[in-house]
Amino acid sequence: MARPDVRKPAEHPLEPTAAGRADLEAVSHRIRHHIVDMCATPEGGHLGGSMSAADILAVLYFSVLRVDPARPHHPDRDIFLLSKGHAAIALYATLAERGFLPVAELSGFGTRRGRLMGHPVTAVPGVEMPTGSLGHGLSLGIGFAMAARWAGSRRRTFVLLGDGELQEGSCWEAVMAGAGHGVDNLVAIVDRNGLQLAGETEQVCAAGPPAERWRAFGWEVREVDGHDHAAVSDALARTPWVPGRPSVVIAHTVKGRGLPFLAGKPAGHYVTLSEENRQRAHRILDIGARRGGRA
Repeated sequence: MARPDVRKPAEHPLEPTAAGRADLEAVSHRIRHHIVDMCATPEGGHLGGSMSAADILAVLYFSVLRVDPARPHHPDRDIFLLSKGHAAIALYATLAERGFLPVAELSGFGTRRGRLMGHPVTAVPGVEMPTGSLGHGLSLGIGFAMAARWAGSRRRTFVLLGDGELQEGSCWEAVMAGAGHGVDNLVAIVDRNGLQLAGETEQVCAAGPPAERWRAFGWEVREVDGHDHAAVSDALARTPWVPGRPSVVIAHTVKGRGLPFLAGKPAGHYVTLSEENRQRAHRILDIGARRGGRA
């Protein structure tokens, strides 16, 4: 009698979702509403850099990344690292919208009863590494990318950095290493909103155009409007642009995007919104959405 075949069937391969423009705009809109609500908790939150990254995260999770909330540890999943970990509330909101955790759980942000901390922690489904000690995310990303290459995996690694974070010397060591090792399954995204806690990034530490610096280190560079879903999606979906070279997208954004009373202002870096301002923010976001997302 033949022995029965007890091999497990192959898992369905991971593929990115194919959200259209209207879908991405709707997701970004909901992410921003969640960010506002989390910034109205007693602890408040990093609103400015979270709002600037909302569109980038929506594109990543709903158009680019090969991930599956039902299989968060799938060996061939793409890796995403939020190097600018202070924007954790934007990541939590995105993960909730993508189905990694219940949307209702967002109300527990920053509380003792919840697992949503001020910076990403691995207790949250979909979070690969705890981040937020600025300057280390890209190095971690290189490790993930090189491990995938050695394992023969098609896994890609994406790292979102802040432009103020690039003042850390460890970032440039990682940039050099990524190009030196030809890690072309690695994609860096710079949230270029031009502001950090102490003010304008170029006033705190003038560095000049970031694209020129990345090119000088051997990376392939694209610059896009970080709030243009189609432009961000097109750039990220086509990597690597040149085989053997890592890719970096310089995404030009507005800190506090969507809320004119905080947008482009250092004061919006970290806020605790009153109930009045929470409701005000929601109204402004809804008006902006009706006008085509250009609040």
